[in-house]
Amino acid sequence: MTVPRIAILGAESTGKSTLATALANRYGTVWVREYLREFVELNARVPFEHDQLAIAQTQLEREDAAEPLARDFLFCDTTPLMTAVYSGVYWGRVDPRLEALALDHDYALTLVAAPDLPWVADGLQRESAEVRLVVHQALIGRLERQGVDYALLTGDLEQRVARTAALLGQFNH
Repeated sequence: MTVPRIAILGAESTGKSTLATALANRYGTVWVREYLREFVELNARVPFEHDQLAIAQTQLEREDAAEPLARDFLFCDTTPLMTAVYSGVYWGRVDPRLEALALDHDYALTLVAAPDLPWVADGLQRESAEVRLVVHQALIGRLERQGVDYALLTGDLEQRVARTAALLGQFNH
């Protein structure tokens, strides 16, 4: 039996990892960490365009590996769709193979963390509050063009968890 995968998307410094941790704790399940963060730490650099496809593929592999460990929900801190958004923002194009992964955005619920939290620098992985807004706008545009329903989460962590809990109430477990 598969569990519903919940996509948590958003630009840098919007609280996705904090939210994923809180939700996994609340529901007694596991969550899939953003592989990009690990990539940056391991390579001591931000990704190049040619790295994007492998990053998205690794993210999906980690979702698949975590699914048997999940209980009720699997919270996914980013998806290939987000990787495609970043490719579009930074390089003005998306590799066709990455685009195919992004178009296969098949999650039970897509959450978007709003950029309404204070921006916090985080080494190589984060640029600026201005870039965060550009990425957020690109993400919303992409979701709407692709016809992906999403819930925009605003406010502090407690408000975001409460809104998500209300949305997750639609699933029978």
